[in-house]
Amino acid sequence: MNETVVVIVRGIIGFFSLLIFGRLLGKQQISHLTFFDYVLGITIGSIAATLTTELGSRAWVHFVGLLVWTVSVLVLQFITERSRYAAKYVDGEPVVVVMNGKIMEDAMGKMRYRALDLMQQLRDKGIFDLNEVAFAILEVNGKLSVLKKPQYQPVTPQHLNIPPLPSGIGTELIYDGQIIKQNLKDLNITEEWLHSQLKAKGINNISEVFLATLTPGGSFFVDTYKDRLKRIIDISDYPGPN
Repeated sequence: MNETVVVIVRGIIGFFSLLIFGRLLGKQQISHLTFFDYVLGITIGSIAATLTTELGSRAWVHFVGLLVWTVSVLVLQFITERSRYAAKYVDGEPVVVVMNGKIMEDAMGKMRYRALDLMQQLRDKGIFDLNEVAFAILEVNGKLSVLKKPQYQPVTPQHLNIPPLPSGIGTELIYDGQIIKQNLKDLNITEEWLHSQLKAKGINNISEVFLATLTPGGSFFVDTYKDRLKRIIDISDYPGPN
């Protein structure tokens, strides 16, 4: 048989095998990605790739290997779901790296977690000053959970004793220059109201709008194809060298 045909057939078998086995494993590989899960995912993917391109050996050998690895992961998931000790051994456990505003150097050293890593992950969360941090926990998936000190936590309507504004997902009213009439109907909104809102923003034609949404709280968002950006700095405003 032609090698190209063999690769195509093996590729189809490997693709659907990996798809089926991936469905069996569930979403844990994505939602709770530990280092061990990461290695397992790479190994299973590598076996599937070998199944496709390794023409010097029989396909069933690689398929059996793929099946064995997948079943092993399923068995391991079953065990860790029912045994906290096994889950702790396989996945590890969260480690407190900042406690009461103090960095836990010994704990970080055991995890080979550097101060540079801590600062980077804090910046990812919008924290640029360690004085704001009360507790920081390095989770088993490598993410950092942070609790700010009370004085640095954001104020909520509950703190101010005021009723919170309604919140929710914005509904698309216009997409790619087209009105989504079904969404207008669901929200009990007329096209006249929509046109009036657009005119208030200086937009006279629906075709100018790339996206328009409305939230349950009444926040109306519009983005046009040609954004009307105000000039902030113009080089012509500055005199040349004397």
